[in-house]
Amino acid sequence: MFADRAKIWIRSGKGGDGHVSFRRELYVPNGGPDGGDGGKGGDVIFEVDEGLNTLYDYRHKRKFKAGDGEEGGKRRCHGKNGGDIILKVPEGTVVKDAESGKVIADMSGSNRRQVILKGGLGGAGNQHFATSTMQVPKYARPGQPPQELEVLLELKVIADVGLVGFPNVGKSTLLSRVTNAQPKIANYHFTTLNPNLGVVDLEGGGFVIADIPGLIEGASQGVGLGHEFLRHIERTRVIIHLVDAASTEGRDPVADVYAINQELAAYSEEIAARPQVIAANKIDAIYEGGEKSPIDRLKEEFEPKGIRVLPISAAAGTGLKELLYHTRELLNSASQEPIVFEQEFFPEEMRIDEQLPYTVEKSDEEEGVFIVEGPKIEKMLGYTNLDSEKGFVFFQNFLKDTGILKELEAAGIQEGDTVKMYGLAFEYFR
Repeated sequence: MFADRAKIWIRSGKGGDGHVSFRRELYVPNGGPDGGDGGKGGDVIFEVDEGLNTLYDYRHKRKFKAGDGEEGGKRRCHGKNGGDIILKVPEGTVVKDAESGKVIADMSGSNRRQVILKGGLGGAGNQHFATSTMQVPKYARPGQPPQELEVLLELKVIADVGLVGFPNVGKSTLLSRVTNAQPKIANYHFTTLNPNLGVVDLEGGGFVIADIPGLIEGASQGVGLGHEFLRHIERTRVIIHLVDAASTEGRDPVADVYAINQELAAYSEEIAARPQVIAANKIDAIYEGGEKSPIDRLKEEFEPKGIRVLPISAAAGTGLKELLYHTRELLNSASQEPIVFEQEFFPEEMRIDEQLPYTVEKSDEEEGVFIVEGPKIEKMLGYTNLDSEKGFVFFQNFLKDTGILKELEAAGIQEGDTVKMYGLAFEYFR
């Protein structure tokens, strides 16, 4: 069963608590604290599985939880880390925050594996809190709490070219003629209930083409099946607009093109602006009367707008070669960058949204040095990987969004001055 949407609840593991204990050994006086650290909680990881093409596995099981870290033990024993949970998804799956609809991860292109929720760090055992004045610390740090989130999974197929048009205009027939795909074909509406993919082989390079279930007027507002599958043309770089030139169902082909393009624009102006070719299908069924040919009408209407009109017969195989080579020309002239949805929602921000205190101070000991510290800063650094590009961008946004940069400027920071945060040092630039 094909499924291209699923809503699930995910939770990372809680960090294990630090342990409080003291050495009690014969002939070892004043043994001191020896409580071990807690284990780290497990991460929630999404991974692309080449063998999957549907989200059906997430239709029945909706809750997924990583393992919690174990508490630290005596004799400085470290608690066991919680097990990660790996969720397999098909390539092209977009992971979104269910509440806001913002993108967390796009599992396509080079992104084959991504940690979505990080497990809580383990707490420090009481061995770490011994000082010359506090030789018997009777407390330890608890493990960090887990993260939990409801996410929406959406599968957006990976294809270079999308076939769009009204139901029953011959999209599935065209796909079966030009690729090795075997879609269901019949003479009634909505034969295609799922997107079908096929590979077109041409000399000098082929491309992947997707047959999208038929659109009807109002599809962008949820009418018919179109609204459910419009997302599958979001990654396509070229659109083949198939139209019934013979008007076998009594519709005007020119009006059909305008109607479908209006639905595309209502869904996404950017998609509607992509390169398009009109394939005027069923020319073998055109009745040659005294009126102007529907092919001529289509060409007069759309070719001045830069949209090529090519007459074809998918059933008879007429004109298909010219259509495919023109489509490849459009692909070659279009942007070669894969269409990847950028991350908009960062789950780690949930960790530091709490109103925790922090301080911004100018150092009395070093010239041109400013010190930023406090629980909020410590928590942010604990969950941010500053070695990664995304992590550093998040760090910069954190400083801006929390008002820390403004406070540094109010304190008199100048370009080239140094900002210190818990052993880390950064040079300040506007």
